[in-house]
Amino acid sequence: MDTNTKAHLIGGPRDGSTIDTGGDALLEVEIDGMMHRYVRTTKQHGEDGTVYNYDGMVAPDGGEPGVEDPAARVASPKADAEGHGGKH
Repeated sequence: MDTNTKAHLIGGPRDGSTIDTGGDALLEVEIDGMMHRYVRTTKQHGEDGTVYNYDGMVAPDGGEPGVEDPAARVASPKADAEGHGGKH
C-alpha cells in the first residue's frame, strides 16, 4: 500500500513545490481559473514524497470555442466535482 502523503511537482507553474496529496494518479491544481494537471510517477522524492510530472493546463469546463471543439474535450474531473457547468 502506498503510504506517501506528499507530491513533489516537476514542471509547470508549481515546479519544485511539495504539497499534500491523497496519492491519486492525477493531481489537479487550480491557478488563475485554469486547471493544471500533474501525473503521478513511480519515482520517489525523499522518504515520504512521490514525484508528479506536469501534464498541461485545461479550462475547468473543457474546450474553449474557437480554440478547439468544446464537445470533443474532456472537462477537468476536479472541476466536474466542484460543479463547474460543462456539457454532460
